[in-house]
Amino acid sequence: MDGYVNPGNIRVVVVDDQSLVRGGFAMILDAEPDIEVIGQAAEGTAAVRMCADLHPDVVLMDVRMPGMDGIEATRRITAGGNSHVLVLTTFDMDEYLYDSIRAGASGFLLKDAPSDQLAFAVRAVAAGDTFLASAVTRRLIEAFVSGPLPGRQPDLLAALTDRELQVLTEVGHGLSNAEIAARLYVSETTVKTHVVHILAKLGLRDRIRAVVLAYETGLVKRGGQGVPEAP
Repeated sequence: MDGYVNPGNIRVVVVDDQSLVRGGFAMILDAEPDIEVIGQAAEGTAAVRMCADLHPDVVLMDVRMPGMDGIEATRRITAGGNSHVLVLTTFDMDEYLYDSIRAGASGFLLKDAPSDQLAFAVRAVAAGDTFLASAVTRRLIEAFVSGPLPGRQPDLLAALTDRELQVLTEVGHGLSNAEIAARLYVSETTVKTHVVHILAKLGLRDRIRAVVLAYETGLVKRGGQGVPEAP
């Protein structure tokens, strides 16, 4: 990097204990015209310090690292500012992913994902959306949430309208706005508006928190259906 950062660029910090992995992700992202890698860290403590100094838009975060792991680093980074964390994972690390969601991660990316998916995920997370890889995320959440959790009862959903409950149910099933629109016979813009209202009413930061809440309250059950669809 030559030190010049376009004010419109998405500013990214890459965190991984393997230098080749860090360098590879940084090289791919720096080749994008709207993304700038502003820092790299090999473990969580350094990542937290770096993010406090640089205030990146997105942090690409490995989970398994020496010293402070990626889950604790994610918790501290998301609590301390507006940076969004995109967790790097492999299928053999599934047991860590639910803790990452609770720590504040905004999405997950497989380490062997193609370069165009990497850039897409970074852009999505930077825009305040969630990169879920919906089917994978749904299976992971189902694996860790077996039913309503203490303190997360269905009355939490009382503020939602019937249509918002339907939309939240479909979000919990891992469907995109376009898929929900097709199932509920409404426009994609209408679904997006409902999602915004749901997040605001429930005090949720992003879509992935809505997925977790749908399971924790019992609105969506493992292998079952939630609120019936309506035209």
